[in-house]
Amino acid sequence: MSTVLVARPSATSATGQPRPSVVPGLALSSALGLTAWLTHTLVPGVPTTLVAVVLGATLAGSGALDGARDTATAPGLHVASRRVLRVGVALLGLQLALTQVLALGWPVLAVALLVVTGGIAGTLALGRLLGLRGELLVLVAAGFSICGAAAVAAVAGVRRSRDADAAAAVSLVVLCGSVVMVALPGVALLAGLDPVQVGAWAGASTHEVGQVVVAGGLAGGGTALSVAVLVKLGRVLLLAPVVAVLGWQARRGGGEQGERAPLVPGFVVAFVLLAVARTWLPLPDLLLTVAGGVQDLALAVAMAALGCALRPRVLGAVGGRGLALAAGSTLLVVLLGAPVVLAA
Repeated sequence: MSTVLVARPSATSATGQPRPSVVPGLALSSALGLTAWLTHTLVPGVPTTLVAVVLGATLAGSGALDGARDTATAPGLHVASRRVLRVGVALLGLQLALTQVLALGWPVLAVALLVVTGGIAGTLALGRLLGLRGELLVLVAAGFSICGAAAVAAVAGVRRSRDADAAAAVSLVVLCGSVVMVALPGVALLAGLDPVQVGAWAGASTHEVGQVVVAGGLAGGGTALSVAVLVKLGRVLLLAPVVAVLGWQARRGGGEQGERAPLVPGFVVAFVLLAVARTWLPLPDLLLTVAGGVQDLALAVAMAALGCALRPRVLGAVGGRGLALAAGSTLLVVLLGAPVVLAA
């Protein structure tokens, strides 16, 4: 698969010149991320990550980042897609009140565990049957099975995956997750499921947290929305151990990526600690509100940067087998999540 390599800033160039500035790329991704965040604020039904990726991909596809502009913005875009992303993922821990998630009951949590583990294993197996190898396969498996773009970027960071592979995986998450977001509530309601069952199935099967919110709203909001988000957070809870395992696997595999991958990334530790703090410390509502806004904005900036790496040739390189993998993984996750209807 052909990929686009995004330049990484270094202390000096080969000629001893000062390292390239990260300001242009950070400013660009921040502007796009802020636009996406404001769009979601004005139109809550539109996921922030979706808008951010689309804005970045549209700009990249227009040719506006080719040539000298690519050289100027690449260092900052790389920082945004890695370091800023880690801030957003770490702050995601503050959304996890573990007692509320555990209150769902062990049958529901067992389904969430089945979706994550079965989804990852099944997607990897399907990819190999399709003749796919490499980081894109791992990123799709994690993103579709856990929490979408945030999981893709978190795993990409710990495995040192190429930005173009991460961008392609994010685009597939956005595409397939949007289909599930709209179709699943309609199918569930036509099947005569009650709001709790619809919400549980949506939370167990939809890729992005933002897409789950939209699906819960389409299912009628209220109880359906609350249950959908809680079940989804049960899957998000598994992000930390999955990232740690995949990081360990990358180290064990050797080579450049494996040697550089940390065993337990700092942002994963922060994610766990913040989840513990959210659960057992009396944190002020204002702090949680501000942290939630910062988290949304950080993820929007990071997703915009990944979108900027999504050049037309990258999408073309995904090909029919990549699309088949995405469709098959989506169907697998939806089917694995279906038993939650009986457990809810």
